[in-house]
Amino acid sequence: LLFTIVGLIEGLKLKSAIFNGACLFMAAFNTGGFTIHSQNILYYHSFLFEILTSVFMLLGAINFKLHYTILVSNRKELFYDIEIKTLFFSIIIIFIILGIGLRLNNLYSSSLSFFRKGFYQLLSAHTGTGYTTIYSPQFLNWSNLAVFGIIIAMAIGGCSCSTTGAIKTIRIGLLFKGLATDIKKIILPESSIINERFHHINDIKLEDKHLRSVSVIMLCYIGLYFFGAIVGMFFGYPFLNSLFESTSAAGNVGLSCGITSPDMPNLLKITYILQMWVGRLEFISVFTLFGFIWSIIKGKK
Repeated sequence: LLFTIVGLIEGLKLKSAIFNGACLFMAAFNTGGFTIHSQNILYYHSFLFEILTSVFMLLGAINFKLHYTILVSNRKELFYDIEIKTLFFSIIIIFIILGIGLRLNNLYSSSLSFFRKGFYQLLSAHTGTGYTTIYSPQFLNWSNLAVFGIIIAMAIGGCSCSTTGAIKTIRIGLLFKGLATDIKKIILPESSIINERFHHINDIKLEDKHLRSVSVIMLCYIGLYFFGAIVGMFFGYPFLNSLFESTSAAGNVGLSCGITSPDMPNLLKITYILQMWVGRLEFISVFTLFGFIWSIIKGKK
């Protein structure tokens, strides 16, 4: 309804406002990023649509179990959950990196243009949505630092148990929690007993198995990102552009700096398809599948 109202305000006819509104809402909340226009969100030139999609992209990137907990039992959970705190902290850090990077090229000097052209792409990248208010080649006008900020946002992604892909903020939060615990063990006397916990819906004791799982999955994702970048470089694309495109594919984001196109090399198309598949299923599912296939093959011998 909100999207339909905004569509009417922006001058769309009722039927078109309903259809466009429904498509934009569904693709924002499920972080799909598709629109019915090839220019994506840029087609509308609407600040209201950009504000509204930003809100629903962020809501779609939050753990749905946390949604339920906040709505039904404990609204304060939003301020204590390690995943949410990591999400907002990482947005702030990358926002600073992006701001400095865009300032190096004197792009988007006004606050409004910075939000519409800079921060909007950051939020779209971090939530894994892929909505964009600039043309793909315009990323090439950004400084390397600004592009790197978007790559980091795409690499991290949103929360677990949401519709986003990539590493997930829960793993980033646990990694830093584990790092802080190790530093405490070094600083404090050997006789000290450290019982570290983290809050994710409930209080949970931080154990080695959590950190081991986090480290393995993160290394797999980083390897997948760089694998796609190496393939892109093999076809002559610059490293940062190749890493941007590879991270977007593996994180199921959909942003592009211009490499992805109908006439790109077939091997690169296959690489991105595999990255999207593996990145969406995550690695444990993929390893299980290949293990199952291998067991069948071995059983036939």
